Amino acid sequence: MGEVTNQHVYKGISIIVPACNEEKLIGETLQAIRTGIRLWTSRQTNSAYDFIRAETAEIIVVDDGSSDHTYDAAAPWADIIVTHPRSYGKGAALNTGLRMARGSILVFLDADLGSSAASFPVIVEPVWGDQADMVIARLPKPVKLGGFGMVKRLAQLGVYQLSGFTPTAPLSGQRAVRSDVMKQIGRVGKGFGVEVGLTIDAVRLGYRIQEREVSFSHRESGRDLRGWLHRGQQFYAVGRTLWERYWYPIC
Repeated sequence: MGEVTNQHVYKGISIIVPACNEEKLIGETLQAIRTGIRLWTSRQTNSAYDFIRAETAEIIVVDDGSSDHTYDAAAPWADIIVTHPRSYGKGAALNTGLRMARGSILVFLDADLGSSAASFPVIVEPVWGDQADMVIARLPKPVKLGGFGMVKRLAQLGVYQLSGFTPTAPLSGQRAVRSDVMKQIGRVGKGFGVEVGLTIDAVRLGYRIQEREVSFSHRESGRDLRGWLHRGQQFYAVGRTLWERYWYPIC
């Protein structure tokens, strides 16, 4: 079911960026993505990198019901912007982006990566080179003191128990995947459980998963009330996704 051949016809990449109230960073993030496209194009002489030429890479922003100026900040850099009338969550935003995407390689990036988003080709390269079907970015250790790792451990254990794969970055939202793999999966989870669900489904279908160290950086939650609420929401969403994948496995 997850059989891989070398006959994929790549038509470029679609970079999907879900955003909600990200006016402070989304402009810098999208500009950095454009820089990444340009720099990698100029540095690579191998024709294999033709896929990442500016004319074959599209940036799709899904404004998930923002109440600030996210749309205005994104407009100069995005090829397509879709606006939700209200916030439906990350899973819904990704689904909207997937419906708009035309590329044979899909890249999911968070809106708060800022200048570090220029490093995104690192996760695309193995997919293009037919070394992997999905590549997950493993981020550097956080600078700010966060939680106690309970959400991460729950996600790691759950992914292993349901698929046999042990991820080191189970919660990473930065990943590249073949579009036909996403079509085969056919579902995207809700909230903060999106990534966990995608990993489980891809492994169970027999696709090749890699993790790559990438120098991405993004907004970190601390040990204040807002940070604990965020981690509580994550824990609930991951647990719900694991429960759903247990009762409704993809195969």
